[in-house]
Amino acid sequence: MIIEKCGVFGVYGLPNAAEITYLGLFSLQHRGQESAGIVVSDGRVLREHKGMGLVHEVFTARDLGALRGHIALGHVRYSTTGSSTVRNIQPIVGESRLGRIAIAHNGNLVNTPSLWKKLSRRGAVVQSSVDTELILHLLAGSSFENLEDSIKEALWEIRGAYSLGILSDRKLIAVRDPWGFRPLCLGKLGSSYLISSESCAFDVVGAEFVREVAPGEMLVIDENGPRSFFYAYSSRKAFCVFELIYFARPDTFIFGNGVAEARKEMGRKMAENETYEADIVVPVPDSGIFAALGFAEVSGIPLEFAMVRNAYVGRTFIRPEQEARNLAVRLKLNPLKYLIKGKKVIIIEDSIVRGNTSKARIATLKEAGAKEVHMRVSSPPHRFPCYYGIDFPTQEELLAARFSLADIEKYLGLDSLRYLSFEDLKKSIHPPATSYCFACFDGNYPVVADQELKKLLFENTIEVCGC
Repeated sequence: MIIEKCGVFGVYGLPNAAEITYLGLFSLQHRGQESAGIVVSDGRVLREHKGMGLVHEVFTARDLGALRGHIALGHVRYSTTGSSTVRNIQPIVGESRLGRIAIAHNGNLVNTPSLWKKLSRRGAVVQSSVDTELILHLLAGSSFENLEDSIKEALWEIRGAYSLGILSDRKLIAVRDPWGFRPLCLGKLGSSYLISSESCAFDVVGAEFVREVAPGEMLVIDENGPRSFFYAYSSRKAFCVFELIYFARPDTFIFGNGVAEARKEMGRKMAENETYEADIVVPVPDSGIFAALGFAEVSGIPLEFAMVRNAYVGRTFIRPEQEARNLAVRLKLNPLKYLIKGKKVIIIEDSIVRGNTSKARIATLKEAGAKEVHMRVSSPPHRFPCYYGIDFPTQEELLAARFSLADIEKYLGLDSLRYLSFEDLKKSIHPPATSYCFACFDGNYPVVADQELKKLLFENTIEVCGC
């Protein structure tokens, strides 16, 4: 069973809902580059179009024109090796006694094995290998007669990270898990309403950011506007800090933070403890840029954009295959030799997960003539697997879980390496750090995963994806 983290966008009340959703998904393309899908409703009939590839590759003007309706739900996705199949493209659509329903999911369920066993005993036949379909089965098998209560009952049976978009013939529903792992927000365009994984998508379509969907909230949008219900409550919140460090776009607002400013503050905190006098500070585009701005501001070391990014190469971290990641690294960044040659360089990176992309980047700087290369990382060392939707599922894949700082320096080919301290990371973000999940750094998991899930992940017999 695949579990995943992707991008969700929905529209209620616009005659060109599919076109607006297309633009919204385009803005969320950084969250998933493998496949995309849109489902629309005109109040009676659900129509869908899905495909493998980037948003602009999946949808033509003709496709969007055929998606007639004023309600729409879209999704972008990526996965790990072995799970790149058409059957797993979302939103997933199913028939039930409640009518046709579409679901799009951002996150990971941590009780997938037990849910699968329970549904199998009921005789459920699962068509895909994504945990999202299990939610659809739970909803369809509910003892309640109406959609909202059926959704609530289904949600009471699942655990983990999930921000959901649910579409029926007449409603658009947004749901966020009680811990708030993944972002989800509400927007308004005229008298119509939108939902999105990130607020930056609202800016593109000219919509107003209203607020974030609260943890444990179910927001039902229909002809009467949005109605809010709280189906569950957790005193322990668990916002994913990696969204702020790496995943979210810098021009978005999540967890009460402007992402760009949070990253600048991480850079400032790193610079407060910097003792090395380098010639230049060089950010790794794009997610390292704002941390580098903060670092240069406090350290006084000149900032140089000495690595040029090829805008037509996607994110290497979320490439499904390692071979594709390595190729994309070389295609993605090219150093400006005249700025680097003979210089002592501090390179600012947002994170080191597997280490392969960082190693390739450092090699290109050395080849460009850098006298010394020192790396500063605007996050603590990743030492523990994530069960909530980020693609580092086993400790065997995590460089910092296997090697000491000195060994990592040697492996990457660095003259020195320093990470942002755990305490300084906490000081860089809002609201209080107690509201965040830091499990990938400290191993303190806010929601316990099924032991069978952990075993399957460890043995690589289950595919985990994130975006």
